[in-house]
Amino acid sequence: MMSEQPISYKNYIAGSWVEGEGTIPVTNKFTGDTYAFVYQTSRDQVTEAVTSAKETFEKDTLSPTDRYHILSKAADIMKERKEELAQVMVAEVGKTITDARTEVDRGINTLVVSAEEAKRIYGTGIPIQGEQGNEGKISYTMRVPVGVVGAITPFNFPFNLTIHKLGPALAAGNTVVLKPAEVTPVIAMKITEILEEAGLPKGYLQVVNGYGKDTGQYLLEDSRIAKYTFTGSAGVGKHIKAVTGIRKVTLELGNNSPNIVHHDVKDLDRAVELCTTRAIANAGQACISVQRIFVHEDRYDEFVEKAKNRVERFVVGDPSNEATNIGPLISEDAAKRVEAWVQEAESQGANVVTGGKRDGSLYHPTILTDVTADMKVMCEEVFAPIMNIVKYSDIDEAFKEANASDFGLQVGVFTADLDLAMKATKKLEFGGVIINNVSTFRADIMPYGGVKDSGLGKEGPKYAIEELTDERLVVIDS
Repeated sequence: MMSEQPISYKNYIAGSWVEGEGTIPVTNKFTGDTYAFVYQTSRDQVTEAVTSAKETFEKDTLSPTDRYHILSKAADIMKERKEELAQVMVAEVGKTITDARTEVDRGINTLVVSAEEAKRIYGTGIPIQGEQGNEGKISYTMRVPVGVVGAITPFNFPFNLTIHKLGPALAAGNTVVLKPAEVTPVIAMKITEILEEAGLPKGYLQVVNGYGKDTGQYLLEDSRIAKYTFTGSAGVGKHIKAVTGIRKVTLELGNNSPNIVHHDVKDLDRAVELCTTRAIANAGQACISVQRIFVHEDRYDEFVEKAKNRVERFVVGDPSNEATNIGPLISEDAAKRVEAWVQEAESQGANVVTGGKRDGSLYHPTILTDVTADMKVMCEEVFAPIMNIVKYSDIDEAFKEANASDFGLQVGVFTADLDLAMKATKKLEFGGVIINNVSTFRADIMPYGGVKDSGLGKEGPKYAIEELTDERLVVIDS
């Protein structure tokens, strides 16, 4: 259980826990009470952190098997501390206890896979002997770590997504300077404690807490960082890309996830269940949460009725309660924004089938119909338990409407027609096209990333390691 007294967490720099220049309160997102503090990192401390990471990288003392054993041991410790880690996220994120436990399990698996990938980094042979004049030469490529990685993580999945940054970066042989989201930093400190306990040497990981406009900017301005990996909003992602120039970046940004339910859907009840439960999981605060649902006119009325009945059975309230399905949004301001968007859509002609209610930072799951493409709830990322259901008659028109977005992360399509499924994979402009499941589907080992304003690069340990290493050509002239 959590301590009733707020705990202060120090930054982790050069293998030591250090205070900063003042503290940032961390609130329990359901009660609003302050339950922890983290120290704000100064510019000089960020510089010190990068210096430590750079010097440690240049020493390069960890072999691939060393990295494997450390990450594997950390995963074992996480298994032992699963409930403690889950309870941290219930408090600082507002996740339901069920969602929090699921995230811990996923994060552990991500770390295990990262550990395994540390032993699988390979290059390729280049057959230059087949070119006249190069018969006596040998050539191959090898993958080498990029150096210091700056990792900036979001509030919505602060355990698994932090591990998606740290696991592959450390497995590849890099050092990392991590800046967690200031509203959910405690879980990152727990991860750091565990990696230290697992034997990660000093200097391989630095953790600097603070606000994006301060600490995050300090990181962006340090030219010694070779690679940035960020998950968050498209606006911040564009700023990072503009500031970092030709240095490497991986940007996992937003989406307003479309899902298409065709008339030949094999199991409508299953489609309804997946669409509704994945729209409200984590209170809808996921970049691939179900947001736009295009339903063929032959199944539209039935889908809306079934979705309404399912949504009205969800339990909204205290996230620590085992029966709760939906906890609070990250802040009351976030809930007020969603409330305003829904009210604006209603004033523009949208119909609130169910929901549309706010209690403090809680926002009840909401179904909207009669929505248009220019409403904020449709064209922007709502990041809340909001489902927009749109009727269509022609599948090509549905594809066109799904594509009519600045985002392109993932899309779901329900159909029993193999030809239509194949057409969807060609016509839908997204990083991931999920057939007979929703846009929210993600296996942590798969390549994950989007197009357009949804970002650059891929996550998933194997694919992230490719982003976190450079390909080096070797030619040996005998």
